[in-house]
Amino acid sequence: MKKDRSEATPAPSRQPSQDSITGRAPAATSRAQIDAFLSQVNALPPAVKGGHRGRLIFALDATMSRQPTWDQACRLQADMFREAAAVGGLDIQLVYYRGLGECRSSPWLAQPERLGALMSHIDCRGGHTQIAKVLAHARRENDNAKVGTLVFVGDAMEESLDDLCSGAGELGLRNVPALMFQEGYDPVCEQAFREIARLTRGAYCRFAPGAAHELAELLRAAAAYAAGGMKALSDLKQRHSAGAVRLLEQLK
Repeated sequence: MKKDRSEATPAPSRQPSQDSITGRAPAATSRAQIDAFLSQVNALPPAVKGGHRGRLIFALDATMSRQPTWDQACRLQADMFREAAAVGGLDIQLVYYRGLGECRSSPWLAQPERLGALMSHIDCRGGHTQIAKVLAHARRENDNAKVGTLVFVGDAMEESLDDLCSGAGELGLRNVPALMFQEGYDPVCEQAFREIARLTRGAYCRFAPGAAHELAELLRAAAAYAAGGMKALSDLKQRHSAGAVRLLEQLK
């Protein structure tokens, strides 16, 4: 596969159109409307830094097969903020890829409604995976300011495993654990996700296709870990969280 050399970067600033936040953008113009919406988000006050707030990169495969799970993630993302709020708060950056070489990132967000509104403007499109770009982006963000956790949700891998292992190793050297959540049972995807988790000293978990409850449990546990580390994850386990149990088994 021919490698696309573009990288995950925030959308360029431009003036928002009148209807840029009123609903899902039509296919022909959705990229411009997402740019407009991101410009509006960038104009808002930034996520609060300092204190005990964690920083979590929430990365998703937005290729065509992912639409049902993308819609689930839109509904579930607020649970991550609520879980993290009990520990000390969380700043989240959305990263996604789709289509022909499109891999993009949002500003850092501290409010669930802002992340939810952004996600509701993005539709899934056919294309190949771009996991290497996600790993490289996480490395750059961490080099700017410490990233506590990378969470990735996907169901496929179509890249060089050696390249992915190299990128994962860079994150491992920087103590950025990757929590790799696989939807479905693709063995090639599982091998890659397990290796990325191992090299970053993170965790690998699989959930059944369309299993919103399983994904919700994993995202809540990931948020608790990003905001409060192993103690917060252990506390969540005491509340009978299946997601916390699965992460603790590997992160120890």
